[in-house]
Amino acid sequence: MVSAEAFRATALGLPDAEQSGHFDVTDFRVHGKIFATWRDKDSRAVLKLTPDQQRLLGETAAGLFAPVAGAWGLKGWTLVTLDKIDAATLGHAMQMAWRNVAPKSLP
Repeated sequence: MVSAEAFRATALGLPDAEQSGHFDVTDFRVHGKIFATWRDKDSRAVLKLTPDQQRLLGETAAGLFAPVAGAWGLKGWTLVTLDKIDAATLGHAMQMAWRNVAPKSLP
């Protein structure tokens, strides 16, 4: 299980990551681009993966990742089951999401 604090720490531990927000959602950005979101109201987390990454994680970590409903999910936005996931698996997936939007110049 990963708490809100652990999710936040994982996101902010990535290079140049910043916490921001829009509407009722806390988001995490690198150079202005969102790679992860957290909604306190229902403890829901979402990562910005590619469709291929989403499919791979859905197959290799069944029950931990699922596409967001509708068009956003088809683009790779992926729900994370925080009450079942471990910190290492979340960290790996979040690094993928971060890398998807981070400038190539970052390590």
